[in-house]
Amino acid sequence: YLEWPCLRMLFLGFSAGLPLLLILGTLSFWLREAGIDRSTIGFLTWVGLIYAFKWMWAPLVDRVSIPLLTKTFGRRRSWLLFAQALIILGLLGMAYTDPKEALRPIVWFALLVAFGSATQDIALDAFRIESADSDHQAALAATYQTGYRLALIWAGAGTLWLAAHVETGSGSYDVGAWQFAYICMAASISIGVFTTLLSKEPARIILPKARNVKAWLHQTLIEPFAEFIQRYGWHAIAILSLIAVYRISDVVMGIMANPFYVDMGYTKDEVAAVSKVFGVIMTLAGAFIGGVLTLRFGVLRILFLGAVLSAVSNLLFAWLATQGHDLHGLIWVISADNLSSGIATAAFIAFLSSLTNVRYSATQYALFSSMMLLLPKWLAGFSGVFVDSFGYQTFFVATAIIGLPVLLLIWVTIRMKIVQTAEVQNH
Repeated sequence: YLEWPCLRMLFLGFSAGLPLLLILGTLSFWLREAGIDRSTIGFLTWVGLIYAFKWMWAPLVDRVSIPLLTKTFGRRRSWLLFAQALIILGLLGMAYTDPKEALRPIVWFALLVAFGSATQDIALDAFRIESADSDHQAALAATYQTGYRLALIWAGAGTLWLAAHVETGSGSYDVGAWQFAYICMAASISIGVFTTLLSKEPARIILPKARNVKAWLHQTLIEPFAEFIQRYGWHAIAILSLIAVYRISDVVMGIMANPFYVDMGYTKDEVAAVSKVFGVIMTLAGAFIGGVLTLRFGVLRILFLGAVLSAVSNLLFAWLATQGHDLHGLIWVISADNLSSGIATAAFIAFLSSLTNVRYSATQYALFSSMMLLLPKWLAGFSGVFVDSFGYQTFFVATAIIGLPVLLLIWVTIRMKIVQTAEVQNH
């Protein structure tokens, strides 16, 4: 964990995790305070579907050079810097809009942030996979996940804390406070920019040179996907199915978490304080425990554990919905949610990395992580409508139940011994 490649992934993981909540979770808190209804907030989360289609331009990140930047910084770092610039621009655009006055501009800027963030994910996943052999991927995944989760806390609790401490007047909604907080978040992306500038470009994987445009298109767009199907055959269906639903409980539930806090009477300061202290501790614990357990017991066993813990944490939210304004209950629930998510995600990243051929690392990993988000993000769009119809308690119980098929798919994957085969082939 103390080797430079792991420490570097800590900071780059922070850069990767920062934009996500700012266009989804934290933004939903802002929108709810601005008086936007829950159904609209739910549908606006479809902005996150951009992440589910990043595989479409991942081959370009794998193969295409950016004029001037690639020659100076290399293939992976040039794409990282380009993506980080888009994120900063989009966050600044969001900072200078008011959703209460006009919702459309903030949606367009959120789309820009999502596109930049998805592009950064493509380049960063390839950068991580190419930076170490498969034996070290679990450690890299754990530190990456730690940085990612710390960024989620900064983008969530940090944004709420900043907005709460610059509010003026006695009103419940102060657009200036939110704008200040989002400017600070845009500045925070500089951590990723400086880390990228100080990092060494990983050794480039030399691919056969295309003879013509047709051959180049085949190598760029067809080969990465065909290689995966050829490698696993019909087992690829089970793998992709598991990837598609593994995070469904977390993603669908998470969209309504912040509107839930607002409607239950929790203040920005209260949510920020709980997340800042207990969220940080449990995030660190979850990510590192997940990494260690994965090395000790194997990826699939910890995937199973993470799926069970995720469902249980959603049931805790259902219990919290019956308690009213209960700060101690909020502490326990947020702590359990961060711990379970840290364990599950560290194992899941290691699982996806083990399936990736280093010759097509950006494209194949983008396919996997896109599959992970497509169904959950689409389903999450209806979360506000569901809450309006059935209430928060039923919603949280339902998000736990829809995660049950994950356990069956993990069992099937264990029976097929997919991870062991993948590790041998990657060696």
